[in-house]
Amino acid sequence: MATIDYEVIPGGPLQGQVRVPGDKSISHRAVMLSALAQGESRISGLLDGEDVLGTIAAFRALGVVIEGPHEGRVRIEGAGLHGLRAPAGPLDFGNSGTAMRLMTGLLSAQAFSSELIGDASLMSRPMARVAVPLRRMGAVIDTAADGRPPLFIHGGAQLTGIRYEMPVASAQVKSAILLAGLYARGETTVVEPAPSRDHTERMLAGFGYPVERSGQAVTIRGGAGPLKASVLEVPADLSSAAFFLVAGSIIPGSRLELLRVGINPTRTGVVDILRAMGARIDRRHERIVNGEPVADLVVEASALRGITVDSALVPLAIDEFPALFVAAACAQGTTVVRGAKELRVKESDRLAVMARGLAALGVRVEEFEDGLAVTGGSLRGGVVDSQGDHRIAMAFAVAGHRAEGMVRIRDCRNVATSFPNFDGLARAVGMDVRVLPA
Repeated sequence: MATIDYEVIPGGPLQGQVRVPGDKSISHRAVMLSALAQGESRISGLLDGEDVLGTIAAFRALGVVIEGPHEGRVRIEGAGLHGLRAPAGPLDFGNSGTAMRLMTGLLSAQAFSSELIGDASLMSRPMARVAVPLRRMGAVIDTAADGRPPLFIHGGAQLTGIRYEMPVASAQVKSAILLAGLYARGETTVVEPAPSRDHTERMLAGFGYPVERSGQAVTIRGGAGPLKASVLEVPADLSSAAFFLVAGSIIPGSRLELLRVGINPTRTGVVDILRAMGARIDRRHERIVNGEPVADLVVEASALRGITVDSALVPLAIDEFPALFVAAACAQGTTVVRGAKELRVKESDRLAVMARGLAALGVRVEEFEDGLAVTGGSLRGGVVDSQGDHRIAMAFAVAGHRAEGMVRIRDCRNVATSFPNFDGLARAVGMDVRVLPA
């Protein structure tokens, strides 16, 4: 498929209101649990990016009736926990590691076999972190070399609940185990070394399924009842809002208002880190929507300073570090991030790709096995290769507005997986982002 590049011309203050797309993590889970529920569920605010559309396509292939999305609205006729049907061919999850990992847990307990594939990026990502605990539960899963896709899940496995102490905090692994636990005999407990996103636990409870939380342990009991159909509103995605929070902070004279953003406490590390750097970010109109906290966020430009990021905040901002590294490049002093080795196994090796890209724009960067040290200064123009990573492409688009010359970002097509019309919203608040054929 043909790719595109971004070309960004430096500019002045950013102003206006922004409604970024629906939360990708919540959108995936809303589709999955609605498909497993009894009755008709309705979802509004759904992200209609390629990743979530891939999840919808997978459930259609599994026999679930889904109407939409139409302007973020979806109607799903739930098949129940035991109503999925064998797919006619492999399930293709495109670029979405979230969908593949969560569906591995869900499909491990089905009576039929299934094969999971994806694009070149996804086929290179590690899946053993999910397969290993699921095999302990009794799942029969074959992978390619080094635990990578394609995954072949053999049907008919009888799962038994386990207590699994995770070596690294990961909402995807935790969620895969909990989804398998819906079908397992006895209790399934996941113990996290640090908090990670808790959307799955919150949403299971919203669908009427009992979930117990004790400290860092989450427990469910298999066969505790059906999932009950629900009406859901997906809040705006804080991970997508992060690019505008950084842009509003680093561009002098800027003021942006981001509407109806999810502020789940397991997701707000990016706000906490930016505030520690001196960013001016206010929450307004805080409320609870379907069990998820939501607010409008107002950001105004400020002088940022380099910090050593608290390691406890790293898992709470893991997807936002491409944007945060750009903030660090515009701060006074050096920002040090350690304990972020997880960034090496995302859509790209985000530590290596961000380090190369920042260096190409004249930023001083030291790369560690588990992080970066970024020394702030001026950003020059140049050419950056995003390696097909949507978050890196958007982060360097923000950097381009602050740079001293034009910045061209290579291979930006995958922005559509998480943030359709990013370039349009960026232009609406004053950024000069041009989409060019590669």
